[in-house]
Amino acid sequence: MQSFWDRLPRPFFAMAPLADVTDPAFRRLVAACGKPDITWTEFVSADGLYHTRESARMLDAKNPLMRDLLYSEGERPIVAQLFSSKPDFMAYASELAAKLGFDGVDINMGCPDRAIEKQGCGSAMIRTPALAKAIVAAAKSSGLPVSVKTRVGYGKEDLDEWLPALLEAEPAAITLHLRTRKEMSKVPARWELMEKAVGIRAALGSQVLLIGNGDVKDLEDGREKAARYGADGIMLGRAVFGNPWVFSGRKPEDTPLAEKLAALVALARSYDALAPKKPFHILKKHIKAFVTGFDGAAEFRAKLMETESADELAEAIRAAGLV
Repeated sequence: MQSFWDRLPRPFFAMAPLADVTDPAFRRLVAACGKPDITWTEFVSADGLYHTRESARMLDAKNPLMRDLLYSEGERPIVAQLFSSKPDFMAYASELAAKLGFDGVDINMGCPDRAIEKQGCGSAMIRTPALAKAIVAAAKSSGLPVSVKTRVGYGKEDLDEWLPALLEAEPAAITLHLRTRKEMSKVPARWELMEKAVGIRAALGSQVLLIGNGDVKDLEDGREKAARYGADGIMLGRAVFGNPWVFSGRKPEDTPLAEKLAALVALARSYDALAPKKPFHILKKHIKAFVTGFDGAAEFRAKLMETESADELAEAIRAAGLV
């Protein structure tokens, strides 16, 4: 049975799941500015969804986990990213994602956060391949196509062992953040390892799609990397900061300041409307990203960082005469 994965262009472009960044408000903005071929949600705890399953059944707007799974039709295909080390909880969360209308489920096996790893999730999964395969199998119970986002190893590059284990689980796709857990994002992504991964896949006769992630600047850069290293798809993460137009082919310098500031205000208003509310200070990473690269940017950015709501932000921008 075909899924949306089979209908994607080659190479296709995806927006990375980024905690406290790719929330429903920011994803809606990106979709309006030029949507990617696939969109991921922020990662959501399958265990948390299971333990709040009564409010999930009621689509309770007071449940922050359900808020993080909100999406608009303009974001499709939309993939719910989940994490868990418990197959039963993963099965429940995947089935919930299907009921909510998601097009697919992705399993986070790459997050280096120590609190996540203590649960046996994220990058810790690289050390437990048998459990990782069980988690993939559990997620498949929903009937949705299942993908995995991971790294090339834990303390060292380990594709020869780790990738075959994942391929054996037969997800629809695997995104490789081309650094180890130990490397975090402190070193350049090692794109030569994508070529190695493609070779391992070929040797095993697998049809699983491989997506490259790490240090991709824009679509042009992504196309070059896909052609050179053989990736089926490219995932952009930090490139979306301050440039929600990146998937339409724009570079940061292509967008006038007034348009950037109008987009920032629109984002802030959507953010303010999320229920339950998220602290406004979390949005301020976007202020840093949008307000840069012009004379007086630092001083103006400092003023905007003092605002505490979308209305205050909009008024500060209006008073500066920049929109």
